[in-house]
Amino acid sequence: MSGDELATAPFTQAIADAERLIVSAEFTETDADLAEGYDYLAGSISAILQLVRAHNRSHPYFVTSTGPYSKMGLDNPDTIYYHALVEPDATYVVRGQRGSTADLSFQVLCGEYSPDSVPGGDDAFDDRRLTIGDDGSFELTFGPDIDVRPDHYFVLPAGATTLAVREVYSDWDAETRGLVTIERVDTVGTAPAEPSLERIKRRYSTAAKMLASRINTWFNFPTWFYLDEPVNSFTAPRPTPGGLATQYSSVGHFDLPPDKAMIVTVPRSAAPYQGFQLGSLWYISLDYVNHQTSLNSAQAQVDPDGMIRMVIAARNPGVTNWIETTGRRRGILQFRWQRTDEAIGPALGPRAEVVDFVDVPAKLPHHQDNSIDGEGWAARIAARQRAFAKRMLA
Repeated sequence: MSGDELATAPFTQAIADAERLIVSAEFTETDADLAEGYDYLAGSISAILQLVRAHNRSHPYFVTSTGPYSKMGLDNPDTIYYHALVEPDATYVVRGQRGSTADLSFQVLCGEYSPDSVPGGDDAFDDRRLTIGDDGSFELTFGPDIDVRPDHYFVLPAGATTLAVREVYSDWDAETRGLVTIERVDTVGTAPAEPSLERIKRRYSTAAKMLASRINTWFNFPTWFYLDEPVNSFTAPRPTPGGLATQYSSVGHFDLPPDKAMIVTVPRSAAPYQGFQLGSLWYISLDYVNHQTSLNSAQAQVDPDGMIRMVIAARNPGVTNWIETTGRRRGILQFRWQRTDEAIGPALGPRAEVVDFVDVPAKLPHHQDNSIDGEGWAARIAARQRAFAKRMLA
């Protein structure tokens, strides 16, 4: 084959195009920003190559949608994401074993995330709509509209492409993940055809399109939903665009010089899951394993008045609820509430105040309850690392 005929040529061209986009990103101000961009690209390349090989509609199975080494879409540090490809005229049986995580949810997506649109979530629900056995087992079916629907039968709408599953942790150490499988009724017990040379070539073309779409799409999300908001502030809680029916979010973006800090105050809500995280302008989570760049309501220290007060800063202010910027001056702010029975109104939303770093202790009304020394902080990070390692090996 000549260079122009190489099967990998479309994908290598897409990599080069993506690299140029990353190098020219307007928010790339430092070498550290660019290094993060290249690392993000590496994770995207790895993820796309794995996904395109699992791109099998006749014999689907659940694959990891995003993870700590293939981040995208402001991935939630508390969530394990899976998805399987579906077709609206086929029938699928999903079986599983409910773990002890705070939330387990399902969502049928129509279409794909793209640079100018969010896929429709035509059916999104959590496991409260299932019958879960005493042993934690459950079964549900997805398929085309039929006259007589058995229990736990969910219709796949026209245009359905993907079944997404999310398991969400609150207590990383105590909670355990479950199991979930999928089979297509009309192909179970058979084997897919061995891939031909033409099919392998098409995979590289498909991978090229997926990589271009992935990079372009998530570049646009901060502009759509974050950067038009006033800096160092939060929106009122609202249903998440393109997200779960039972999820509310409050978002913003920060710009904090090293001598400043942001104090975020939010009520500890009754929602089974309430989480906060920082993200980079590449629209991915920061390192949440070796740094405390996220906190949920099970992890955070709650003040005696029922408020959670977090301090976002580049330096350690000596408080338990320090949220580390890991050297970034600018980034994304994201709250999520999930498995909600009622709307999350403005009174349950966060408030932000930017203060001089040296004034942080005086600005915390319960500073004595929130302070921590170096040894305590190291133990806190060690607990995150161990709990995450256990989650990855589960």
